[in-house]
Amino acid sequence: MKVLILLVLLAISCQGQHHHQHQNVNNIPRDDKPDHHRHEDLRETSTWIPIIKYNKEQSDDGSYKTEYETGNSIIHEETGFLKDFDTNPNGVLVQHGQYSYQSPEGTLVNVQYTADENGFRATGDHIPTPPAIPEEIQKGLDQIYAGIKLQQERLEQRAKTDPDFARKLEERRVANQNGQYIGLLENQ
Repeated sequence: MKVLILLVLLAISCQGQHHHQHQNVNNIPRDDKPDHHRHEDLRETSTWIPIIKYNKEQSDDGSYKTEYETGNSIIHEETGFLKDFDTNPNGVLVQHGQYSYQSPEGTLVNVQYTADENGFRATGDHIPTPPAIPEEIQKGLDQIYAGIKLQQERLEQRAKTDPDFARKLEERRVANQNGQYIGLLENQ
């Protein structure tokens, strides 16, 4: 939304800078130089779409609510708040929202979404859903997850008794958060 406001302000400020240019039929600037061989510029222009409704409420605690509606029937509502300051120094932004618009085929498209520490998740009738995971594959995934969890518990237990290993484990966590891979710690 900030980008939209910035673009509008930029467009308004640019209008004053084009006073030395002539406008053609489509209101597109062209140079002052006369060109007797030039035909009238017939480029298409964008249609102006009004903002019918806009509301933004911002609280001191970082929570907010925003909603808008445009002249071409786009409707958007979103709420957000910060959580988990005790485990994350900057907190985690949690956003819930929904928007709707008319597709080129004339179908009303509705999307509900959540964005938080688990990523962005959207739902809507138009979004394909994957088939169910077969039972055998789910069992295998559960075994893999159990093995990872057991390995993590072993690493945590060892870190409690070995300060040097605890330091290496913390370095690994930081590296993983930064998208780096520094290898296994079990055999160190």
